[in-house]
Amino acid sequence: MSDPRTKLTHREVADAGLDDWRQVLGSLKARFRTGDFATGLALVDRIGAAAEEANHHPDVSLTYPEVIVTLSSHDVGGITSRDLDLARTISTYAAEAGVDADVSGLTQLELGLDTAAGERLAPFYAALLGSEVKDGEPVDASGQVPTVWFQEPGDDGPALPETDVAQRWHFDVWVPMDEAARRVQAVLDACGTLVSDAASPSYWVVADAEGNRSCICTVASRD
Repeated sequence: MSDPRTKLTHREVADAGLDDWRQVLGSLKARFRTGDFATGLALVDRIGAAAEEANHHPDVSLTYPEVIVTLSSHDVGGITSRDLDLARTISTYAAEAGVDADVSGLTQLELGLDTAAGERLAPFYAALLGSEVKDGEPVDASGQVPTVWFQEPGDDGPALPETDVAQRWHFDVWVPMDEAARRVQAVLDACGTLVSDAASPSYWVVADAEGNRSCICTVASRD
């Protein structure tokens, strides 16, 4: 059995066989299509009880048609066996309630700013977004707004190829590994263009009709 304090690789997470769940950035995510608020609330109540018993607490979003659950072990900055165990329990509860999981469209958004002055700018963006500075980045613990990260010259993060379009902000759109190709194709079908796939399957650079670039990112090659 894996040490509950050990951060798992994306391959170890994939091999766990959690059909209802996908790894997105450093978390496990699942969407349960409850269809109505009362069913969702009942599922959330059971999730809450299981979380209290395990002393391991997910982020849960309850809306009228669905429940989205995000699991991560914040003490190690990633996914551990604790998350896998709780994910299995939550999937069991959903199945018992007759609720289907839907992994399509699971996404996490980050905003990247090209700058060498990230340390100086971080307090401004934290104040603007109602966040706090954590490890040099404005982070909203409530999940209401995306994390902002700063890409300095020479960073190893997703790099935007030079084009004629001046751009310092870009979206990093994190998706499950098995969703990436579909997401790229959806962008192309919506009149987008593929700027570069040189770093795939880690990330693809795409652009809108005016040349503004974004990155579609996965956890591949990031352990």
